[in-house]
Amino acid sequence: MGDKIRVLIIDDSASVRQTLTAILSADPDIEVMGAASDPFMAARKIRDEVPDVITLDVEMPQMDGITFLRKLMAQHPIPVVMCSSLTESGSETLMQALEAGAVDIILKPKIGAADHLAESADRIRTVVKGAARARVAKLRRSRMAEGSTTAKLTADAVLPPPKIGAMAKTTEMVVCVGASTGGTEALRELLEALPANSPGMVIVQHMPERFTAAFAKRLNGLCEVEVKEAADGDPVLRGHVLIAPGDRHMLLERRGARYEVSIRSGPLVSRHRPSVDVLFRSAARSAGANAMGVIMTGMGDDGARGMNEMHQAGAYTIAQDETTSVVFGMPKEAIAHGGVDKVVPLDHIAREILAADRRR
Repeated sequence: MGDKIRVLIIDDSASVRQTLTAILSADPDIEVMGAASDPFMAARKIRDEVPDVITLDVEMPQMDGITFLRKLMAQHPIPVVMCSSLTESGSETLMQALEAGAVDIILKPKIGAADHLAESADRIRTVVKGAARARVAKLRRSRMAEGSTTAKLTADAVLPPPKIGAMAKTTEMVVCVGASTGGTEALRELLEALPANSPGMVIVQHMPERFTAAFAKRLNGLCEVEVKEAADGDPVLRGHVLIAPGDRHMLLERRGARYEVSIRSGPLVSRHRPSVDVLFRSAARSAGANAMGVIMTGMGDDGARGMNEMHQAGAYTIAQDETTSVVFGMPKEAIAHGGVDKVVPLDHIAREILAADRRR
């Protein structure tokens, strides 16, 4: 029991508390230590026993989730996963939650939608496990490896492997980035460090649908580069950043001398949609040495195989180092697969991108 990830569920809906309890308890590595209907009840439970992870509703009586999160981070940092229904206004609020210190976001399960429940359940358990390993403030937790009850598909489920060979070199470089747990703030730091004339960039950040639009809008207001949620057929242009929409895969495709993105549905790949492996494989196929790969903080191994394929196709590849990663899962796996040319701290990634661009 001592090795289990102990989770406290905070939600004013009894049905949501029951559903989350059932989903999390189905994993042998997770123990639901309790549930609370409001932050005040949760605070009393935390005084008696400190959980490893908290799932926190946004809208609750007496005190909203964001206020409670800020108080918690100031007094007793614990990994927190925000839980919200799928609404446009809610996505804006959750951006505030990430800024306040939340590790990740999950959607409230669609009660009664059996066809979606398995995918929702897998993501919920994976996010909670990632949160348990996240470093919040000075707190470091290193517990369970990623697990799931369903088969784990590779990028083969979306597109065939690249044919390694000569790729006509273009004057423009395209930067392909993958991130997960801790990536929202890491990407903000990276993009804020880039000038307006930076090479075109495409990003997969594991995040539910609709939230990616709010995330892109937030970054666009902070950065010199133009940031938007990608749409099918968007060109990859210098000074522009495209973020894969939640619940859709994003592929890089070549059209003559330029690149554009293709947005597709499809199965979960490496248990994610969008998947970093899908983006990286498409870059290996369509860009070869014209691409640069960057893998950042995150739980699991999504992107490790794809980055190796990019490396074999001639792309320059870098990984975020362990010290600056909230969770050193995805970079570690990419390094282990042999596809990483250089490991650098977060604040060096922008300069590596610009240096690679100058070398062209």
